[in-house]
Amino acid sequence: MKKVLTIAGSDCSGGAGIQADLKTFSAHGVYGMSVIVSVVAENTSRVIDIQDISPDMIEKQIDAIFEDIEVDAVKIGMLSNALCMEAVARKLEEYKPKNIVIDPVMYAKNGSPLMEPNSINTLIKVILPYADILTPNIPEAEKISNIKIGNYEDMERAAKIIYEMGSKNVLLKGGHAIGDPIDILYDGRDFHYYKSKRIDTKNTHGTGCTFSSAIASNLALGMGVPAAVERAKKYITTAIEHSLDIGKGHGPTHHFYDLYKNGLNIG
Repeated sequence: MKKVLTIAGSDCSGGAGIQADLKTFSAHGVYGMSVIVSVVAENTSRVIDIQDISPDMIEKQIDAIFEDIEVDAVKIGMLSNALCMEAVARKLEEYKPKNIVIDPVMYAKNGSPLMEPNSINTLIKVILPYADILTPNIPEAEKISNIKIGNYEDMERAAKIIYEMGSKNVLLKGGHAIGDPIDILYDGRDFHYYKSKRIDTKNTHGTGCTFSSAIASNLALGMGVPAAVERAKKYITTAIEHSLDIGKGHGPTHHFYDLYKNGLNIG
């Protein structure tokens, strides 16, 4: 069985962060492991508080995984501050894992900040160069590239700028654009376009976490980057289409829709 590690924040309401990542890994048939960098008291409506784990403890969690278990892919999500980023970078440099998918989480679905604004430069300089694929949404890409994105040409331009910063592939997600969402993948040479219908639902809590974890799972399973993204796009579209109306705000996606629909095959 392939093994995938998530390094991210914990969402106690279960729709995003570490919890969404582990559910996504399980849905893809890979073994999930986690390093918690922040504990986030949040639900579908708001972020109440964040308590960061010490850099030393972050490093020790990563050591615990790599000294014992082979890692086929790594998904990195919320990294709330510069000290956390530097701790993670030290261990990426030490262990040099393959198939690193980085989701540069900056805001919760309700708009609450999950990354200290003064840490963005550290993200760019210290974390981004380790990305085999970086998966920013439009607001995150604007912060990283320092340009305003108003159309698909701007998305392509931002992807090129971010690629030049060191990420081997950039997947700029178009969910914040008007019309049907188009995600644009840039590998330094070619653009790949992934279009899906826009689903009329407010229940999109954890979509970025889930999408990036699906990509990491597919890379661990041996797919190339374009194919991994294509399969992950189908998975997240299904998860959103059958999202769960849980809570008073933005409910979670349905990570196990196909399993729940078809039943667990125990025979």
